[in-house]
Amino acid sequence: MFPANIRSEANLQQQETRFRAFDKAMALAEFGLDGRLLYANENYLALLKIVPQQSQALLHENLCPPASVSSSAHADMWASLCAGKDFSGVVERVCRDGSHCWLEALYAPVRDESGKVIHIVMLASDVTQSRQRELAQQEHLWRLSLVADKTDAAIVITNANSRIVYNNDGFSRMFGWTLEEIANQKLLELLAQQASSDFFHRIRSELQAGRAVEVEEVVTGKEGRRYWVKLICNPVMDESGQWQYTVSVLADITRTKMHEVLNNRVLEAMAYDLPLLQVLEMVCEEVERIAPDVCVSILQIDDQGLLRPLASPSLPSSYSSQLDGLAIGPQTGSCGTAAWRKQSVLVTDIASDPLWADFKHLILPLGYKACWSTPIMEKEGKVVGTFAFYYRDNGSHVASRFHQQLVQACTHLCALALEREHTRLRIRQLAFYDALTGLPNRRLLYSNAEQMLQAMRNKGQRAAVLFINLDRFKHVNDSLGHPAGDELLCVVSERIKEILRHCDGGTAGRLSGDEFVVVLPGNAREHVSVAIERLQAALMQPQHLDGAEVEVSASIGVAMYPQDGCDMETLLYRADMAMHQAKSAGRGRFSFFSSEMNRQAQERLALENALRQALQEGSLHLHYQPQVEVHTGCLYGVEALARWHHPTLGNISPARFIPLAEECDLMQILGRWALKEACRQLGQWRARGLAVPSVAVNLSPSNFHSLDLPDLLAETLEHNALQPSDLMLELTEDILLDTNSSTMKTIEKVHAQGIRLSMDDFGTGYSSLSYLRRLPITELKLDRSFVADLENDEAARALSSAILGICKSLSLTVVAEGVETIGQKETLRAQGYPVLQGYLFSKPLPPEDLEEWLRAGKLTA
Repeated sequence: MFPANIRSEANLQQQETRFRAFDKAMALAEFGLDGRLLYANENYLALLKIVPQQSQALLHENLCPPASVSSSAHADMWASLCAGKDFSGVVERVCRDGSHCWLEALYAPVRDESGKVIHIVMLASDVTQSRQRELAQQEHLWRLSLVADKTDAAIVITNANSRIVYNNDGFSRMFGWTLEEIANQKLLELLAQQASSDFFHRIRSELQAGRAVEVEEVVTGKEGRRYWVKLICNPVMDESGQWQYTVSVLADITRTKMHEVLNNRVLEAMAYDLPLLQVLEMVCEEVERIAPDVCVSILQIDDQGLLRPLASPSLPSSYSSQLDGLAIGPQTGSCGTAAWRKQSVLVTDIASDPLWADFKHLILPLGYKACWSTPIMEKEGKVVGTFAFYYRDNGSHVASRFHQQLVQACTHLCALALEREHTRLRIRQLAFYDALTGLPNRRLLYSNAEQMLQAMRNKGQRAAVLFINLDRFKHVNDSLGHPAGDELLCVVSERIKEILRHCDGGTAGRLSGDEFVVVLPGNAREHVSVAIERLQAALMQPQHLDGAEVEVSASIGVAMYPQDGCDMETLLYRADMAMHQAKSAGRGRFSFFSSEMNRQAQERLALENALRQALQEGSLHLHYQPQVEVHTGCLYGVEALARWHHPTLGNISPARFIPLAEECDLMQILGRWALKEACRQLGQWRARGLAVPSVAVNLSPSNFHSLDLPDLLAETLEHNALQPSDLMLELTEDILLDTNSSTMKTIEKVHAQGIRLSMDDFGTGYSSLSYLRRLPITELKLDRSFVADLENDEAARALSSAILGICKSLSLTVVAEGVETIGQKETLRAQGYPVLQGYLFSKPLPPEDLEEWLRAGKLTA
């Protein structure tokens, strides 16, 4: 045994050794009971970044966060230490540079020999880095918890047995369950009760294999509310690779999925141009697949405000047919009322709701108790249909949010489909129907007619093609205006439609202008004649247009299938020929095509081609007929008259080729040629010293449509060294009804040039004294029809005398045409006619023969 003093010294050395170890390894500090820092080792000073000179002035609270100092916990801790109780734990301290650190600290009170606490010793180690990691992890977990609970997505954690162990707030908000209500239940069986066991097995097999699963499925919440969700299941495996947990995220994709499924199917159907009814039935079937608790109905509202069933595949057709033609109104069930109000109408009890009072007997026997209808609106706000859900019970699922989303998606698609159908019909109307009358146009007429002819061919029957042309339609347009003409065409088309309603399978169309075509199947000629007489009787009924009563008649040509042709093109062409034959015989007649007509048409076509060639080659020529002054016997002038000698057809009368030129729009070319040739010839005569006072040239109304005619006249006169007074232009009475706006402007310019104008064939057409006053003419030619009867008809003499008197009062020179006898000449001389023209003096002569006639002095007859 060692002595006591030796043992005491050894203990002190051991304590000193321990202290040095603590001092070296840990932060040490000593505080007074008032909290003043009495001592701090280098570790403590370095850890809290304290300058040694400042340490004596520091208090314990200067090293603590302000929030901690002001708390009661800090005061309680210090009071406990002063009372002799230890304190240990992780504490936050404030360094002198303002930064913070974390210490694993032990506070121990130190007592004197009497056991009184005299100061506090603190031993600490720096745990700042580990504490910061811990705080960061806690913050990360807090943020994850915040995200999980605040996100709209539903998050569920299930164990290896697929039973729920956690769900976030988003799941509770979406589906209505709290964790207490569904803990330990299987997630998939809870939400997708309608799914098959294979569905559940397939998902769990994938999860057990460590593979994530993503599916889209319709699920049901706590209150029976249905959702379309995207379910993403991520397996969590333990260290041995065994399936331990599954984190499942469910996102509500109801709206997106409805639009995707419905839009894709419906838009694809429309892209393939499926019929409207098929598209809408597809909408109904898809909705009923998604929501099997509803029965869908789609109705159209026509322009008269009547309900028209379109699609309701799950409702009996007998029910839908009883809705057809019902007028929308304030109490017309759910659909008719929704269309009337332009807003959704929900009836939860059809049996008692007054809106269904008149119609409940139709639907209640089918087992439906509630009906929710929404109007289908165009962009302009017009109601074009209704979209309705019928329910067999009136529970909370009626008009649920899920159903509202379905309706919103479907009404948009239905509006699109109906608008597309309207556009399609409009395009068809524009493409195949006449915009004015609504009758089929040429394209559709040909198609319908060819189908009819094929049917007649198969049956071995006949058919008739009627070509209808209104008589004097141009007169209606000219006298009453084009709006009245359009109205007349519409009236005629309606009368044709009315006649066709009584014919079995006939069709009609408008070609252009006042030309219509009717095709009648299986008719003999005598039956066609009866049908035409009935048609003409209908057309001839008086019609009031713009305050005037107008009598309508039509010329009709008929071609029979198969004897007159086997295709529509040929039959229509030959019916057109027959129509012209009928028109030439007088108004309001009809004619059947014959082979003679075909021969005449071929001759006319050949003559037209020959005339065009003659004008191109310059093979026409002019003859000139003298005009003689009665009292002096001198030459008044000559009239240039076109003549045509064809190398194979011989001489062709002007009575044939002039009307042909008018029909073929060749009169302007013919008139310009005659004008240039006549002026050239007059200039040549003048150059030879032959005294020809002037030349008269006939021009058609179409020549005066051209505003450059005055320039052509001026150029032609100058080229041939002639004066304006050397030329007389003869107009026909047709120009009085010409509606071209350029005609009167051109006439006034020609008159202003000093060129004289003459009215030819006066008394045979639309003679009007008011026109004589308005037109700047200097001469009038009495038609030969008056002259022919002068010797034997007192009325003819009276008319010729009256015309002469009127012309004298208007200072017009009058030329009498067609004078062929001495008696006619003497009568006209006695009445005072100043100028005569006719075969009595000379027939129209070639230029060289006229020269000889003039040199021979044959002016007097």
